[in-house]
Amino acid sequence: MRHTEFWARMEHALGSSYAKTWAEMTVLSELGGRTPSEALAAGMAPKQVWAAVWRKLELPEAQR
Repeated sequence: MRHTEFWARMEHALGSSYAKTWAEMTVLSELGGRTPSEALAAGMAPKQVWAAVWRKLELPEAQR
């Protein structure tokens, strides 16, 4: 997964106006106590970050 696909999925799940804010403000223990944005900036794979977001948001399997 590329960063562009990660952000497209975020926007689909949360809306284009809220996705970036959520990713910058929501700390996930699964990401080492970082926000999704921080995890991506630290070099974590977008696929791994998306998996943590998917679980946190309790999204349907189809969006996995």
